[in-house]
Amino acid sequence: MHVQDSRWSSAVASGATMSAVSGGRPDGTRTTPLRVDAQRNLEHVLRAAREVFGELGYGAPMEDVARRARVGVGTVYRRFPSKDVLVRRIAEEETSRLTEQARAALGQEDEPWSALSRFLRTSVASGAGRLLPPQVLRVGVAEERGLPEHARLPQQRTQPAGELRLVSEKRVEDDGGAAELLDVVGQLVERARAAGELRADVSVSDVLLVIATAAPSLPDAAQQAAASARLLDILLEGLRSRPS
Repeated sequence: MHVQDSRWSSAVASGATMSAVSGGRPDGTRTTPLRVDAQRNLEHVLRAAREVFGELGYGAPMEDVARRARVGVGTVYRRFPSKDVLVRRIAEEETSRLTEQARAALGQEDEPWSALSRFLRTSVASGAGRLLPPQVLRVGVAEERGLPEHARLPQQRTQPAGELRLVSEKRVEDDGGAAELLDVVGQLVERARAAGELRADVSVSDVLLVIATAAPSLPDAAQQAAASARLLDILLEGLRSRPS
């Protein structure tokens, strides 16, 4: 899992002027319909960005995204005036997708453990862990700033040789739909814990780290799927409570 320290809040400020010129909003969306060729280019760029960031992390350069999309880098920048804007778009889409997967598991599975394991399997199979935004992945216990117990997040290890630092100084619930994701996953966690099927010390952050850990990026798709499934089986066993 590769995550870089993107300055999310700078995306809006840096994109405001350029988006006004291009007829769009600071978040990279437009106020007028795109031409067919422009829409096609946008879809290519977004697909390429998901692939490149999934393989190399959010630190990958825009040139790599343009190359994968088979468009000029100027085309990418016309649609996304800064890399932060593109990173935010991909991360928010991934957060929204994870939230919907969690909500589906919560609503369609009666058994608490089945709901939690379904969410994890669906999320890992979709490769979601490779695109989780950094504000929901931190390693270690930081200042909790009043967050509820189940929503406390660890810091992401982004520095070499034991250094730890916050990826974002913003509260996680202020950014990109992360609060909604934490809330729904928190419900899955609380149900499984209340049923005695989840270890008492497992938190939402642990569940999200499982998604990130069990989504390796391997060159062979079949090998990647097999490795993810095997690793997830092991991690799920570690999450389950055991009779004393």
